[in-house]
Amino acid sequence: MASSSDLEDPNAISALPYSYAPLPDGEPTAGDQPTTGLHPKKAAIFFVCAFLSVTFLVALFAGNEHVLPKDLSTNAAPSMAVTTPLSRGVDKGVSEKSFRPLLGAENSYPWSSNMLDWQRTAFHFQPENNWMNDPNGPVFYKGWYHLFYQYHPDAPVWGKIVWGHAVSKDLINWRHLPIAMETDQWYDEQGVWTGSATILPDGQLVVLYTGSTNESVQVQNLAYPADTSDPLLINWVKYPGNPVLVPPPGIDNKDFRDPTTAWKTPEGKWRITIGSKINKTGISLVYDTEDFKTFELLDGVLHAVPGTGMWECVDFYPISKQAENGLDTSVDGPGVKHVVKASLDDDRNDYYAIGSYDAYKGKWTPDNPTLDVGIGLRYDYGVYYASKTFYDQNKQRRVSWSWIKETDTEASDISKGWASLMGVPRTILLDKKTQSNIIQWPVEEINALRTNATVFNNLIMEAGSLVPLDLPAASQLDIVAEFELDEQTVMRLNGAAVAYDCAKNGGAATRGALGPFGFSVLAHDGLIEHTPVYFYVAKGVDGNLETFFCADQSRSSTATDVDKSIFGNIVPVLKGEKLSMRILVDHSIVESFAQEGRTCITSRVYPTKAIYNNARLFLFNNATAASVTASVSVWQMKSAEI
Repeated sequence: MASSSDLEDPNAISALPYSYAPLPDGEPTAGDQPTTGLHPKKAAIFFVCAFLSVTFLVALFAGNEHVLPKDLSTNAAPSMAVTTPLSRGVDKGVSEKSFRPLLGAENSYPWSSNMLDWQRTAFHFQPENNWMNDPNGPVFYKGWYHLFYQYHPDAPVWGKIVWGHAVSKDLINWRHLPIAMETDQWYDEQGVWTGSATILPDGQLVVLYTGSTNESVQVQNLAYPADTSDPLLINWVKYPGNPVLVPPPGIDNKDFRDPTTAWKTPEGKWRITIGSKINKTGISLVYDTEDFKTFELLDGVLHAVPGTGMWECVDFYPISKQAENGLDTSVDGPGVKHVVKASLDDDRNDYYAIGSYDAYKGKWTPDNPTLDVGIGLRYDYGVYYASKTFYDQNKQRRVSWSWIKETDTEASDISKGWASLMGVPRTILLDKKTQSNIIQWPVEEINALRTNATVFNNLIMEAGSLVPLDLPAASQLDIVAEFELDEQTVMRLNGAAVAYDCAKNGGAATRGALGPFGFSVLAHDGLIEHTPVYFYVAKGVDGNLETFFCADQSRSSTATDVDKSIFGNIVPVLKGEKLSMRILVDHSIVESFAQEGRTCITSRVYPTKAIYNNARLFLFNNATAASVTASVSVWQMKSAEI
């Protein structure tokens, strides 16, 4: 969570190396010009910053017709022919694994090897090369954090999937290990797909995973370590009696996948849930077992939501209503709520809801049916899918991993030799203030990568301001900030009955009385490229304020073959709270957290100019009426060992 120590470092506080000029509401006239003379140096600063501010507005309001930059390297990447992207995964029975640019987008941007090299991240987990998707079976075992993942070892595109494997002592620095499980049996010939790990009371470890058979039927299989004394879990054994589960009657052969971590029932059995669908109703089937070899299908389902389609990568876990620590998956009781999460195949987003679990009936009920799974809250409002949590008994916390896909072209991925990464692992807690949402926050270990802090305190930005922040580099950053709107302006303004939507209202280009304001990350000096992450506050006719948290990729790149979506959603802000955000910038991924993690947005951005030493960071206040006071801490981030 953000704390005072995140915003202040007395040894790092700098003078304010910035200036800004207000952006005019209309064209200035001769009578608007000041008559007081300026010192030559001050005049120069004023005119430079005024130029930057006007440039910022032009960049915000300009369309997507950008001037293409010159190649940053004489080393050109292999030429990319214009091709129609292939569909990958759907015919095999999983969600689409290929990003498809908008129709009409030209997929032949002349990417240089320099540009593509810059995109590889510095502190996000990814394999050394080739394709990766879902996280599988994360677990802490005998002193090591283990991450298994969907991996195609032969190419940077989805294909015949095996389980990649890496270990870490701190969730940040990783050691790659040999492939854990191959497609070497008839029941997983077409893929060793997503699964989960369960630690038994005696310390033994079992894994259940989905296999795609030689006939593309989805079945569930059991595996366990060949040597339980090996803390690195190098070798695995597949149970000779696999598969242990096949699709039950009424369930399609390709709609039965991704078993969860098991939890204890009141009768002492183990229970799992598996995602599926019936027609367009997303469901989670429930099975009980005593030995992970034979299973009993319970009547009914854990939960079902009409219209949500296939549920992939279902997750189910308890959260404490009072404690600030995570809970083992089997914990239940009066002080506990339960979360159901589903990754929706139809729109490839991760949705969750908080509710009550009846352990005797094997049923879960949402606290608020209007915020049910698939129709309400999301883990993340950007690029974030197939997430999987585990209980970290080492630090008594629940930690979430997620697959962050590429949103460039397959041709680019082939040129750079890799595709996809994992988001920074996040802790998950119930929001004790609202009691209606979870809080997600980067694991504390990420702070060990912070270096060279720069702090700006009580920085006042007038309406229409642009503030360049003087930093040595801006491709690897941890940014923590608090904002306060001018209270008198907020009170004076009349409310309006106009609804706001980050994407539909034009992103950071849409100016209102109370926003947008925030940061432009991975920005070029001339703002030909920049990615705003910002708040927008709307005042209703009843005088109440609604706050939106958004990330605008529409001008993130001059390239025409990458996604430029605008993401965001409302974020709850309680009385007396300052607006706060944290942004992790790591080359081609930007992870943003509002109000200590109530609303999160993950973006993939592929600039062509705002890279290496040409990447900059700006603060902006593009509101038309209110000034904003900001306190900002920015750390350079060291590279992790991955």
